[in-house]
Amino acid sequence: MTELPYHEQRDRKNEAKLQELLSALPPFCADFFRGIEPSTSSMTRLSYAYDICMFFDFLTSRHATGSPSICTEAKPEIRSFGLSAKDFTMEQFRQISVTDLERYLEYLKYRPDDPDHRNTNKEQGIKRKFFSLKSFFGYFQRTGQITVNPTLSMQVPKIREKEIVRLNQKEIKELLKEAESGAGLSPRQKQFHQKTKVRDCALLALMLGTGIRVSECVGLNLSDVDIKEQGIHIHRKGGKEATVYFSDEVAQYLERYLEERRTLCSIETGTGTQDEPALFLSLRKKRLTVRSVEYLVKKYASVATPKKKITPHKLRSSYGSALYAKTNDIYLVADILGHNDVNITRKFYAAIEEERRKSVKHIDIV
Repeated sequence: MTELPYHEQRDRKNEAKLQELLSALPPFCADFFRGIEPSTSSMTRLSYAYDICMFFDFLTSRHATGSPSICTEAKPEIRSFGLSAKDFTMEQFRQISVTDLERYLEYLKYRPDDPDHRNTNKEQGIKRKFFSLKSFFGYFQRTGQITVNPTLSMQVPKIREKEIVRLNQKEIKELLKEAESGAGLSPRQKQFHQKTKVRDCALLALMLGTGIRVSECVGLNLSDVDIKEQGIHIHRKGGKEATVYFSDEVAQYLERYLEERRTLCSIETGTGTQDEPALFLSLRKKRLTVRSVEYLVKKYASVATPKKKITPHKLRSSYGSALYAKTNDIYLVADILGHNDVNITRKFYAAIEEERRKSVKHIDIV
């Protein structure tokens, strides 16, 4: 039986987890996820489900006690004690007010039950959870199941602009150099480095040279790589497909890795390696996971660029910044990175525009 493509396996796992979460939520929540299914990815729906689960957990727990609309003596049936989330009715849902939502956002920020602040949410997390609720309430208003959407009367949580972390060309070279040599790794890490350095260099070079997402990277199969045309076929978020091209330098890293991979496959016996379609393999000859790549990037970046916290997404930012600086074409950058909205790209690389505006002051007027 032919194995399902990576992205289909991922979607099935996400869908199974979504159904598991839905079993603990009010029955009417299933309508929302059914309604957004055509326009969202499985990962987006799963993220919504986690956020909505947290919201109903708040409503039906002691944390909501004292809320003027859902936990008053006038409505004892909705008191936080003894009511599970799946027993929450649409009538009770209609009674949720702006104040209830504001208290929930406050709870996310301070979490009185978490004095060590291990699970408190930062600005970005709070804003994301707010927009999850906005979509949730918006759906039921559009379908006529509620008449008032309390999220429309709320102020959007603000996020303080932070400096975009990215690597410059010198830092990129240092990162690849460290992946090649492993000079700054711990003794334990060096034990494995000789076995993985060719793979690691190829993976880092590919991400830095194409700007693909970490999920797109681990989802690559051997058949998705065309060394002659210097392109890779990737599956974007939302089911879209695209071909992204890479440079001669990236091609050299990939050719070196592919040769090593073929050699390993030829000497391995009885491991099933020959049947593994994934491009990047773990030491167990299985497809690398997203978490493995995150660790890989952190391992080398902590040595090469210790003052910058580098993640796989920062590699994507580095590529996008370099491409925008070279082409000055925001639409081309948005297309290559797979951004659905060019404003996402424009905001993300605004720092480069600021640098260009500052350069104007050096132009002589006479």
